[in-house]
Amino acid sequence: MARRSNQENPEILRIELLDLIINYEKHLKSDALRDKVIGLIPAFQKLRDIGSSLIPKNIASSGRDRILQYLLQYPGVIVKGEELMVVSGINDYPRRVRELRRQFGWSIISGETAKEMYREGELPLEGIDVLQMSTDDYILINTHQDKESAYRWNVANTIRKQKVGVKHKILEYLKENVGKVVNGEELRYVSNEATEWGRRVRELRTEEGWPIKTKNTGRPDLKVGEYILEEDKQDEEHDRHITDIVRVKVLERDHYSCRKCSWSYDNKIPNDPRHLLELHHIKHHKFGGDNDESNLVTLCNVHHDYIHSKGKMWNEEEFFNWLDG
Repeated sequence: MARRSNQENPEILRIELLDLIINYEKHLKSDALRDKVIGLIPAFQKLRDIGSSLIPKNIASSGRDRILQYLLQYPGVIVKGEELMVVSGINDYPRRVRELRRQFGWSIISGETAKEMYREGELPLEGIDVLQMSTDDYILINTHQDKESAYRWNVANTIRKQKVGVKHKILEYLKENVGKVVNGEELRYVSNEATEWGRRVRELRTEEGWPIKTKNTGRPDLKVGEYILEEDKQDEEHDRHITDIVRVKVLERDHYSCRKCSWSYDNKIPNDPRHLLELHHIKHHKFGGDNDESNLVTLCNVHHDYIHSKGKMWNEEEFFNWLDG
């Protein structure tokens, strides 16, 4: 059975460690290799005790809790696995990180996932070179605990076992969580850690018209590294050719709000039928309207649906009269 670390006063432990190091001289003089190795074990144990005592026991008594408390102090910062090993006082810290992520709903991104997200433009962190992260580096991207996470990980575990392609698995998982925020670790897991998962998400959005949004593609209210399928409905074929760059420029110009009613994600409330923003062509695409900024305006889903459900074919003047009325 693995030895549990002993949480005491770090200064007392430091003095005890120093005494062990000084007395190790007698082991060095021994001709027996095993005697030298065994003589170091108490020092290793004492070092682990010091590390686990850096966070007081009344704040975090277990290795998993100490890892969480440490990460919460440094959100958005690359934390090395060695740091978590020291502060937790345990060797199997990666398993505890997985538990925090999957069972307790903390958005902890590993080095491999961070690099894959960065290559797709979904994890730009100011002043941080994500590409230099190693496999056992971690970033806490959200200090808010997601209590529905355990249920989603069970769903992901079922989907990832299906004998279908990566894109299909990702889409099915997003559909299971339509309207809910998920993170890159979940999407990477459901795709069986396939390195191209980020590219498949982008293809689902830009080529197949699924309204998958991130902080950088139309949802500034999301945290970096989070994804949401806004509704289980693909964009019309002509809307799929609106580039992310144009889409974001239009949303920024319109202050991420509906030009008709001023609704935005910031004032989203339960039971309000307005739940997402969409782009509307002033001159309809079927009549030659372009997918550029000058021909696009931001509308909430309610007012966008109103125009199309009524079959409105206004000219530009009629449209702006309605918009400003």
